[in-house]
Amino acid sequence: MRFGTFIPQGWRQDLVGIEPQQHWEVMSGLARRADDGDVWESIWVYDHFHAVPEPNGEAVHEAWSLMSAFAASTSRVRLGQMCTCTAYRNPAYLAKVAATVDVVSGGRLEMGIGAGWYEHEWRAYGYGFPRAGERIAMLDEGVQIMRQMWTDGIATLHGEHYQVDGAQLAPLPLQVDGPPLWVAGGGERKTLRIAAEHARYTNFSGDPDEFVHKSEVLREHCRAIGRDFDEITRSANFNVVIGETQADVDDRFAWLEEHYSLTLPDRAPQMAEDLRRGPLVGTPEQVVETLQHLDRLGLGYAITYFADAAYDTTSMELFERAVVPELR
Repeated sequence: MRFGTFIPQGWRQDLVGIEPQQHWEVMSGLARRADDGDVWESIWVYDHFHAVPEPNGEAVHEAWSLMSAFAASTSRVRLGQMCTCTAYRNPAYLAKVAATVDVVSGGRLEMGIGAGWYEHEWRAYGYGFPRAGERIAMLDEGVQIMRQMWTDGIATLHGEHYQVDGAQLAPLPLQVDGPPLWVAGGGERKTLRIAAEHARYTNFSGDPDEFVHKSEVLREHCRAIGRDFDEITRSANFNVVIGETQADVDDRFAWLEEHYSLTLPDRAPQMAEDLRRGPLVGTPEQVVETLQHLDRLGLGYAITYFADAAYDTTSMELFERAVVPELR
C-alpha cells in the first residue's frame, strides 16, 4: 500500500491560533518533513475557499498557489489536490497551470479532479450552483480539454459548458500525457464512468462495505468500455486519530474537541464525534488491522489527514513508525 498525507491549509480549522505570518512556515515545514523521509509518497491539499464545517472566516489557503510553492520547495514527494473543482477555473487555463507546476516540480504533479459540492463557496464566488448532473457534465468536458492540451499541446471543444477553440499549451507537462488523473467521488452512474474512461486513480469512501460496492460499480463501467479494471488504483482519504493506548486516543479526542471549540463551540462535540466514527481510529494495532482488511479488498493508496499536524506531529510519527511498515 502507498501513502500520502494532507498538509494543513486551514480549510478544516487546522491553522486556528497560528498567526498568518507563520502559516507558510508551518505548511512548508510539514511538506519538507514529508519530503525528507521515505514514508510519504505524496502530499495533498484541498481545493476550497471557505472553511468547513461552516464558512466562519478562518484562514483557507488556495490550493494551486500551494501547489506552485510546494513544487519549488520540495524535491521528492508528489503533489496533489483532493480534489480540484473543475468549475472553479476554466479547464484550459487549469491545464496550463498544472503543466507549469509539473515543470517546476520536475514532473511530480498528481491531478485530482472532481465536480465540486460546497454550495456556499460556489455561490459566494459567483459560480452559481448548477445541479449535480450539470456539474458532472462540466467535469467530463473539462477532463477532455485537459487531456487534449497535455497530449497534443492544443485543444478544441465545442461543448455544452465549455468552448475552447485552439487553446495552445507549451511546454507540455514533463510527464508523458500529463499528470496522472485522480477522479474523486463515488457517483455511480456518471462520476465512476468518467473515472473508468480517464482516471489512473479513483478516490472514494474508505468504509469497507462502501469501498467494495463502489469498486464493483467501477469494475462494471470498465467492462462496458473495454478497459482493464486493474489499471486503476483505488484510493481513499482517512482521518487518522491514533494513540499508543486507548487512553492516549481518548486524550487526543479531548484535545480535538477543545481545539474545535475555539472557533465553533456549538459544533465542537459533534465534530470530534464524527472523527471518532472513522475507520482509522485507535491504537496502531487497530489501525493496521483496518488497513490490512482494506488492502485485501483492493485499496492501493491511503491518503491520511492528521487534524493536529500543525501543532504536534506525535500522531503522524506514531503512524509512520508503527503502521506504515506493516502495510509496505
